Amino acid sequence: MWKKLGIAAGVVVGLVMLLAVSGWGYVHSLDLDREPVADPTARADDLAFLAQRVTEPRGRILAVVSSTARFPDGQRKAGYELTELARAYWVFVGNGYEVDIASPRGGEPPMIRDEDLIDADHAFLNDPAAQAKLAETLPLAEVDPGRYRAVYFVGGKGAMFDFVGNPDIARIVRDIHPRGVVGAVCHGPAALLGVTLADGRPLLRGRRVTGFSNAEELFLIEDARERFPALLQDALSAEGATFVEAPTYLDNTVADGRLVTGQNPWSTWTTAEAMIRALGHAPVPREATPEERSVQLLATFHARGLGAALVEKRTLQRSDKRLLLMHAVVAAMQWRLGQAWQLQRLAKA
Repeated sequence: MWKKLGIAAGVVVGLVMLLAVSGWGYVHSLDLDREPVADPTARADDLAFLAQRVTEPRGRILAVVSSTARFPDGQRKAGYELTELARAYWVFVGNGYEVDIASPRGGEPPMIRDEDLIDADHAFLNDPAAQAKLAETLPLAEVDPGRYRAVYFVGGKGAMFDFVGNPDIARIVRDIHPRGVVGAVCHGPAALLGVTLADGRPLLRGRRVTGFSNAEELFLIEDARERFPALLQDALSAEGATFVEAPTYLDNTVADGRLVTGQNPWSTWTTAEAMIRALGHAPVPREATPEERSVQLLATFHARGLGAALVEKRTLQRSDKRLLLMHAVVAAMQWRLGQAWQLQRLAKA
């Protein structure tokens, strides 16, 4: 979880602030060590919603991941995010679609693997068919877009370097957009930059989209404006898109016709399911994960306050206490100490 936000160093400062606000005994009482963890041996058969999977073939979806392993200066890892590929992969498969995986260079792409994986992520890592596709991704130059009903651009900071201005991505999007669905999550919408349609119009002009926001990027990398060619939110807006921003690190998916975008890793499930809806189907019912329930609670907290979130928590099945505490640490690191204390209360309740 901490690795996903990239705040391993800053978390120490955040925890010190939390302790100053609440005292060690309070944090210790959260019993985080007793929280259930994912099963590293999980397989597709263990994912309950796949028991209801659509067995009638509906076509193919192309998932695209970055081939860029590091920033140009070599100091930071780039790559693609495993969770943003794995969870969408199972949504697509569960709803009747065959998934191919492609990358700009082909072959095995550089993965960013979070330490707090869930069963769906482990099931992807343990699935022979998925891993065979990942070991030999299709080079984008060899992709025939006519084979696909949709294309999904996976996030990860590598996308900021090899998705932008890629002629094969532009070719694929230009072919699929008029008849199918184009989806992207987190940094994945970088693929949409500079893409023009067959009539010469920019794809993004006048469209409602989202992606990894400036606030999210600058919190993780203070000098992001110097390290990236541009911040994604700024670049999308500069091409005439209306950027729809939600609070940092909460689920936010925007569907504008057959163009579907998600703000961050926590938007992966809803982005993939919105793509299924845009393809004309109701997604297979799926029980929300504890992580998703915590994100829902956080959205309620930001919109309606602690009281409403506490009431809602009593109606939910198990949520992810670690994720709630992580947001408390983020608030403390930003000197929102009152909010940090309230989020601790929400985690403990």
